[in-house]
Amino acid sequence: MTVTVKTIIPSKQAEGAQTTQYTAVNCKTVIDKFTVTNTTAGNVAFSINLVTSAGAAGAGNRVMGPRSIAPNETYACPEAIGQVLEPGDFISTLAGAATSLTIRASGREIV
Repeated sequence: MTVTVKTIIPSKQAEGAQTTQYTAVNCKTVIDKFTVTNTTAGNVAFSINLVTSAGAAGAGNRVMGPRSIAPNETYACPEAIGQVLEPGDFISTLAGAATSLTIRASGREIV
Protein backbone atom coordinates (compact mmCIF):
# COMPACT_ATOMS: atom_id res chain seq x y z
CA MET A 1 0.00 0.00 0.00
CA THR A 2 1.33 3.43 -1.00
CA VAL A 3 0.17 6.61 0.73
CA THR A 4 0.75 9.96 -0.96
CA VAL A 5 0.11 13.19 0.94
CA LYS A 6 -0.93 15.92 -1.48
CA THR A 7 -2.93 19.01 -2.21
CA ILE A 8 -6.15 17.59 -3.64
CA ILE A 9 -7.71 20.99 -4.41
CA PRO A 10 -5.11 23.72 -5.05
CA SER A 11 -6.13 27.20 -3.86
CA LYS A 12 -8.80 28.56 -6.20
CA GLN A 13 -11.93 30.66 -6.30
CA ALA A 14 -15.06 28.54 -5.86
CA GLU A 15 -17.63 28.62 -8.65
CA GLY A 16 -21.20 29.87 -8.26
CA ALA A 17 -22.49 26.62 -9.80
CA GLN A 18 -22.20 23.05 -8.48
CA THR A 19 -18.69 22.06 -9.59
CA THR A 20 -16.56 18.92 -9.24
CA GLN A 21 -13.31 19.94 -7.53
CA TYR A 22 -11.55 16.58 -7.09
CA THR A 23 -12.09 12.96 -8.10
CA ALA A 24 -10.41 9.97 -6.43
CA VAL A 25 -8.95 8.20 -9.48
CA ASN A 26 -7.71 4.63 -8.90
CA CYS A 27 -7.22 5.31 -5.19
CA LYS A 28 -8.94 5.91 -1.88
CA THR A 29 -8.58 9.46 -0.57
CA VAL A 30 -8.81 10.73 3.00
CA ILE A 31 -9.52 14.46 3.38
CA ASP A 32 -7.18 15.91 6.01
CA LYS A 33 -7.83 19.64 5.65
CA PHE A 34 -10.42 21.72 3.77
CA THR A 35 -10.59 25.49 4.13
CA VAL A 36 -12.82 28.17 2.65
CA THR A 37 -12.03 31.88 2.96
CA ASN A 38 -14.44 34.69 2.18
CA THR A 39 -12.53 37.46 0.36
CA THR A 40 -15.53 39.78 0.03
CA ALA A 41 -17.34 42.31 2.23
CA GLY A 42 -20.56 40.27 2.54
CA ASN A 43 -21.67 36.85 3.79
CA VAL A 44 -21.48 34.09 1.17
CA ALA A 45 -23.08 30.63 1.40
CA PHE A 46 -20.97 27.54 0.75
CA SER A 47 -21.76 23.82 0.44
CA ILE A 48 -19.69 20.65 0.07
CA ASN A 49 -21.00 17.39 -1.39
CA LEU A 50 -19.14 14.06 -1.28
CA VAL A 51 -20.57 12.12 -4.19
CA THR A 52 -20.25 8.41 -4.92
CA SER A 53 -18.91 7.27 -8.28
CA ALA A 54 -21.36 7.98 -11.13
CA GLY A 55 -23.62 9.88 -8.73
CA ALA A 56 -24.79 13.48 -8.77
CA ALA A 57 -24.47 16.19 -6.14
CA GLY A 58 -27.67 16.64 -4.13
CA ALA A 59 -29.18 16.85 -0.67
CA GLY A 60 -28.48 13.16 -0.01
CA ASN A 61 -24.69 13.57 -0.21
CA ARG A 62 -24.24 17.09 1.15
CA VAL A 63 -21.88 17.02 4.13
CA MET A 64 -21.78 20.76 4.74
CA GLY A 65 -24.05 23.69 4.13
CA PRO A 66 -25.19 25.75 2.88
CA ARG A 67 -23.16 27.53 5.56
CA SER A 68 -22.75 31.30 5.61
CA ILE A 69 -19.08 32.31 5.52
CA ALA A 70 -18.59 35.79 7.01
CA PRO A 71 -16.43 38.48 5.40
CA ASN A 72 -12.71 37.72 5.88
CA GLU A 73 -13.56 34.46 7.70
CA THR A 74 -11.54 31.31 7.09
CA TYR A 75 -13.64 28.25 7.93
CA ALA A 76 -11.88 24.91 8.46
CA CYS A 77 -14.82 22.70 7.31
CA PRO A 78 -14.70 20.06 10.07
CA GLU A 79 -17.61 18.32 8.33
CA ALA A 80 -15.20 17.19 5.56
CA ILE A 81 -12.16 16.29 7.69
CA GLY A 82 -11.57 12.55 7.94
CA GLN A 83 -14.08 11.69 5.23
CA VAL A 84 -13.01 8.92 2.84
CA LEU A 85 -13.55 8.88 -0.91
CA GLU A 86 -13.55 5.51 -2.65
CA PRO A 87 -12.21 5.20 -6.22
CA GLY A 88 -14.43 7.27 -8.52
CA ASP A 89 -16.00 9.30 -5.70
CA PHE A 90 -15.68 13.06 -5.93
CA ILE A 91 -15.86 16.37 -4.06
CA SER A 92 -18.33 18.91 -5.44
CA THR A 93 -18.83 22.43 -4.09
CA LEU A 94 -21.23 25.31 -4.52
CA ALA A 95 -20.58 28.95 -3.59
CA GLY A 96 -23.41 31.45 -3.22
CA ALA A 97 -21.45 33.88 -5.40
CA ALA A 98 -18.71 33.11 -7.90
CA THR A 99 -15.16 34.31 -7.18
CA SER A 100 -16.03 35.27 -3.59
CA LEU A 101 -14.61 32.29 -1.72
CA THR A 102 -11.13 30.78 -1.90
CA ILE A 103 -11.02 27.02 -1.28
CA ARG A 104 -8.14 24.61 -0.68
CA ALA A 105 -7.97 20.97 0.43
CA SER A 106 -5.24 18.47 1.20
CA GLY A 107 -5.36 14.79 1.94
CA ARG A 108 -3.89 11.34 1.46
CA GLU A 109 -4.28 9.17 -1.62
CA ILE A 110 -4.00 5.47 -0.82
CA VAL A 111 -3.24 2.95 -3.57
